[in-house]
Amino acid sequence: MFWTPNKVTALRVLVAFLAVGLFGRSSPANLAAVVLTVSDIALNADHGQLPLQKQLATPLAAQIDILGDRLIEYTFFTYFAVVGMVSLWLPVLFFTRGAATDFLRSLALKAGYSGWGASAIEQSRWARALVGSRPSRALYAALKCACFCYLGLELALTHGPVALLGTISSETHLAMRGIAQLLTWATAAFCLLRGLPVVLEGWRFLAREAAAGRVRKSVETA
Repeated sequence: MFWTPNKVTALRVLVAFLAVGLFGRSSPANLAAVVLTVSDIALNADHGQLPLQKQLATPLAAQIDILGDRLIEYTFFTYFAVVGMVSLWLPVLFFTRGAATDFLRSLALKAGYSGWGASAIEQSRWARALVGSRPSRALYAALKCACFCYLGLELALTHGPVALLGTISSETHLAMRGIAQLLTWATAAFCLLRGLPVVLEGWRFLAREAAAGRVRKSVETA
């Protein structure tokens, strides 16, 4: 089967849905969900090189890749918020950041820019390093992997009637919760940091669109 970037993105989203669907059903299902979560992040790491290796990188593929990342992040964080393992404000933060950056990217796309390569919305060197460089992408993927897998393991070990550990001491519970909070908010902070260049450099497209709208309005009323 010929794997294209878009097919890999679709597979990643399906794996994420399957993983979240398994959480909380039984102890084996919880562990299987953690394995699927690791597989999903691994697909993301390999997926980043596929377009370059097969010369399939296109602006549309880049946008679909970003959409896939959003769906996966939203799926995991919403689930963990629903079961009470993270704050409800965490998925809200990711929703807001994603909506803002995707809106600015859509304006940049109309102006001939894309989400990757030399025509990316991020033009300065520091912005490219923070958003599109391999170390930045790898660190963000590692944070998400650690966050999702830790929360999944914590759920498998301590939450609900299918918990593997059953009753644990309050000290152990507080320590596990502290690590979870550290991982989730570190992931959120790096997510916001990576979105900052898009907001700062994408603002000019919003100003340009607003100026063009004023010109069209003045022409129509003239």
